[in-house]
Amino acid sequence: MGKITGFMEFERLEESHLAPVERLKNYREFTLTLTQEQASQQGARCMDCGVPFCNNACPVNNIIPDWNDLVYQGRFREALERLHLTNNFPEITGRVCPAPCEAACVAGLITDPVGIKSIERFIIETGWENGWIMPERATIRTGKRVAIVGSGPAGLAAAQQLARAGHDVVVFEKNNGIGGLLRYGIPDFKLEKHVIDRRIAQMREEGVEFRTGVLVGRKFPERIANQSTETIAPRVLLRDFDAVILAGGAEQPREPDVPGSDLAGVHYAMEFLVAQNLKGPGKKGSSRISAAGKRVVVIGGGDTGSDCVGVSNRQGAASILQLDRMPRPPEVENKLLAWPYWPNKLRVSSSHEEGCDRDWQVLTKRIEGKRGRVEKLVACRVDVIDGRFVEQSGSAFEIPADLVLIAAGFASPVAQVLDDFGVEKDMRGNALALADASERSYRTSVEKVFAAGDMRRGQSLVVWAIREGRECAQAVDRYLMGEAAQLC
Repeated sequence: MGKITGFMEFERLEESHLAPVERLKNYREFTLTLTQEQASQQGARCMDCGVPFCNNACPVNNIIPDWNDLVYQGRFREALERLHLTNNFPEITGRVCPAPCEAACVAGLITDPVGIKSIERFIIETGWENGWIMPERATIRTGKRVAIVGSGPAGLAAAQQLARAGHDVVVFEKNNGIGGLLRYGIPDFKLEKHVIDRRIAQMREEGVEFRTGVLVGRKFPERIANQSTETIAPRVLLRDFDAVILAGGAEQPREPDVPGSDLAGVHYAMEFLVAQNLKGPGKKGSSRISAAGKRVVVIGGGDTGSDCVGVSNRQGAASILQLDRMPRPPEVENKLLAWPYWPNKLRVSSSHEEGCDRDWQVLTKRIEGKRGRVEKLVACRVDVIDGRFVEQSGSAFEIPADLVLIAAGFASPVAQVLDDFGVEKDMRGNALALADASERSYRTSVEKVFAAGDMRRGQSLVVWAIREGRECAQAVDRYLMGEAAQLC
């Protein structure tokens, strides 16, 4: 695979980025795609390792060594075909996937891992630039109709697979734009929305129908952002379609047990991110929730919290502090102990590089304010003992704040959607449906209703959503036709 001695001859080359002083002026993407020469050289670093652990670490099981080798040889169109065999949207994963494949790279045991994610992005962008990505229309129509609730990565992957199998697919989205989390939850500087739009255009040509502004079920809770103008009852979908896939996201945020979280100026991270995405880059006027000139505190040390940091910097925050309950991770992982699994180590995102303070082992005890508006947090230091957070004696301290963003993750899908369909739930509040090799795979307790992505497995990665959407499509096709087409 690649060049036998490539990993010894060539060093890993990271994708270049615009400097923070430049990229903070706007919300555009700032990562620069590799050139052909750079990509070929990086593909050469993929070693003949015998057992490619990268394949198993990748949730969609990308055939990584194959397209690395093809890129090394300059056979870019063939590399694109191999990439599309397992992944419907590599332009998405090439931007926002954390790349567990690279953590499992065998070369990474002795040197830097192969830059798999950067090669993937190069392949797909080369495909778009050269007009190689065309609609793949089904030659035979089955006459079967499938409704998909939710247009995030799981719903879109299922829709494309089923349309190519010849089914009539209608995607229902409660917001006015297609993409779910991709459009409304991820900032433009990580994923510009034209990247989504060009793939949606392909899917329309393949026969997928999109209905936006349509809420399936009763009205959502107020804290769940949506722009629905129409409501449709689940019984209508069950009546008019041969199968229904529930593919909504895990939109129920984890609610912190913190007094004062109802004060003005305290928001869930997704409220903040959605407000900016609804505003859109380049549009005049401020977001509904703005960090401009404010002391921002982000509660939560994950990727969503990092996105809040990036947006806050672009909005002109006076200061930004990101808090994490967990201990500060080591700068470098123990490779022999962690490999090929996802390692525990300190991660510095591009948003962190743009400027923010970070603090670890900090637990928020309460949020205080005057006249109904936040002014400060009262926090303490904690130790993690037997999986519990134990306050360090005498460690309480105050943090001034004008805007508090809670980025503590998501607990489950909105229960109302599953309840409206009468779907049985698991102990975590997700749709109860197995993902296995049985005939019941991805099927819920309700006849002809399937579930995939966050709706079934809970909050997870975009790449897991794509995998589940593809596998669910195969299960639906088998259900409708008695046997599945070669969809996955």
